[in-house]
Amino acid sequence: MNDILINIVIWAIPVLLAITLHEAAHGYVARMFGDPTAHLMGRITLNPLKHVDPVGTLLVPGGIVLMNAVTGASFPPFGWAKAVPVDFSRLRRPKADMFWVAAAGPAANFAQAIIWAVLLGLAVRMSAPGSVWLEICQRGMLVNIGLMVLNLIPVPPLDGGRIAVSLLPIRQAIVWAKIEPYGFFIVIGLLYFGMLDIVYRLVAPPLMRFLLLFSGV
Repeated sequence: MNDILINIVIWAIPVLLAITLHEAAHGYVARMFGDPTAHLMGRITLNPLKHVDPVGTLLVPGGIVLMNAVTGASFPPFGWAKAVPVDFSRLRRPKADMFWVAAAGPAANFAQAIIWAVLLGLAVRMSAPGSVWLEICQRGMLVNIGLMVLNLIPVPPLDGGRIAVSLLPIRQAIVWAKIEPYGFFIVIGLLYFGMLDIVYRLVAPPLMRFLLLFSGV
């Protein structure tokens, strides 16, 4: 039990940053493209407390750590923050600009993964083997890759779903957008049947090798 609690604590910092900065990025890019809604509501901020959702930011990631410990699955903890409000109708080109607003979240996670890789290189040079900081940096890379991969699944309301809607011709986009009410259940099903774990096992190793180029280790 103590090992599981320690595991949750080590995951906590990178998970909290990954989820909250992901949401802030959506609001920032929406403002760039003409929608000030998130800015006016004070949601474009690096303060995690403005974004924390008790269930999505705390309970769900903690539950995934517990599930992984029991089942042996490897998909990193994920969750969600309070959604940053975006009024797509206020964007200058609503359908086209939706792409950039949606892509901002995964892009923020990829940027964080690179930063964690750089910090990993510094930690290796400054810390003893087995240091908790090495663990946190490694998990920072893993959780951001995991959140990026998850959000790029082309199922609305995930970012990948909104990206797909922005790229599809208008008729197909309308049909695809209608999946959104069922998107959460689709993702839970993919997680339950291990499909997300399979995707992660395929995608994560080459991405990790790429990220390690930034660490110099």
